[in-house]
Amino acid sequence: MSNEKGTLSIEEQGIDTISEEERKGTPASLFWPWFAANVSMFAMSYGAWALGFGISFWQATAMTIIGVVVSFLLVGIISIAGKRGNAPTMVLTRATFGVEGAKVPAALSWIATLGWEISLTTTAVLALSSTIEKLGWGSGAAPKIISTIVVVGLVVVAGIFGYDLIMRCQQVITIVTGVITVGFFILGWGHIDFSAINSVPTGSLPAMLGCCFFVMTGFGLGWVNIAADYSRYLPRKSSNGGIVFWTTFGASIANVFLIFYGLLLAVSNADMAENVGNDPIGAMASILPTWYLIPYTIVAVLGLMSGSIMDNYSNGLALLSFGVKLPRTVAAALTAALTVLGVVYVTFFSDTFIGPFQGFLTTLGVPMAVWAGMFVADVIIRKKDYSTADLYDPKGRYGAWNGKSFAILVVGTVLGWGLVVNTAASWLNWQGYLLFLIGGKEGSWAAANLGVIVALIIGLAGSLMFQRGDIAKQEADLPVSEA
Repeated sequence: MSNEKGTLSIEEQGIDTISEEERKGTPASLFWPWFAANVSMFAMSYGAWALGFGISFWQATAMTIIGVVVSFLLVGIISIAGKRGNAPTMVLTRATFGVEGAKVPAALSWIATLGWEISLTTTAVLALSSTIEKLGWGSGAAPKIISTIVVVGLVVVAGIFGYDLIMRCQQVITIVTGVITVGFFILGWGHIDFSAINSVPTGSLPAMLGCCFFVMTGFGLGWVNIAADYSRYLPRKSSNGGIVFWTTFGASIANVFLIFYGLLLAVSNADMAENVGNDPIGAMASILPTWYLIPYTIVAVLGLMSGSIMDNYSNGLALLSFGVKLPRTVAAALTAALTVLGVVYVTFFSDTFIGPFQGFLTTLGVPMAVWAGMFVADVIIRKKDYSTADLYDPKGRYGAWNGKSFAILVVGTVLGWGLVVNTAASWLNWQGYLLFLIGGKEGSWAAANLGVIVALIIGLAGSLMFQRGDIAKQEADLPVSEA
């Protein structure tokens, strides 16, 4: 894909590195995709859920802000690797796991992004169909069918056309959703009881940390595995600090305000807290004037679709990184087809799919957290750019397999699963087998999501301690042009 082809050309670039003449943009351009993908009404749910940990309004405010910003800071740091190697995230991780070994995290990433794409797209379809019914424009299966065609169609088109169209779409979505979001903040303001803010009692330290880790898991840690996919077109002279700042700021700012607003609504009355926690779109719709329902639905659907678009694009790249020999457009189309099947199944045939499926995604989040810690350590330790040719050669400097990396991944995953409680599905009850060390599955630490954070720390610390030598050898004879 050349710069002259324009936004509506189909991106031909697959998982190969971006050539010098095709690199473009500035770190500030990363603001648009990350804001658009994270301006979701469902962030307000976390305000209600945060109070559910038994902590005060101000404790919940502090913990949610820290959880959002710190988790997206990890996304920002990993984005530096995209600029250094000008290749997708799952190609760059070959420097850590080996060219063949990296197929393991690539497979995990493919499953995770497909899962979240189905979940986000399904939610957008249900939100749109619900509004169509409320406005009296249809009933029964028709609104769901129309919503599926509209939402999935737009996600598929953006995913197939690729990077340029996605970046343009995200810019438009950012502006539209930003303006409408401010509107419903103003319209819903009268339903907030500010006198109730200080009425919630202070909670314990485990409860505070549980809230923080819960937010980290739900936000930035869900995006770490695709971070470099959107910074790989940047020129290598781009500022590392700028990449980290604009990614972190773009992804965090909407969530911080939405969660805070959700907290205000939740603390105002118990019924609102329950409604916001279970159905944030419906809860907000119930307190807004009818004439604002359409703009509000636009925000809800576009925010969810934006995340789906990024997942669709990166899912195709992960599939190619695994070694499947397909054009990028075909890989994106395959992902889209699987998404359609998932959306149709959940929307029309299953009432019990989402809970167990999200439990499965949470389970997958533990090894992905270990991987994220390892990748962040790699970015911190590495002093030179990647040797692009060796990223595709099992006999090159990165080798085929890295045993140390898999040892860290296994240790972090085993300990992580032992410290999480997953109630989303009965077949996940085996998790939490190490919680007996800190009070058991019913203790105060059980809901703290310690396993994900422990997994992240083990990945980070393990790589910082044991992989410095490997990276030093990889960089020893890199030419100056790569540095």
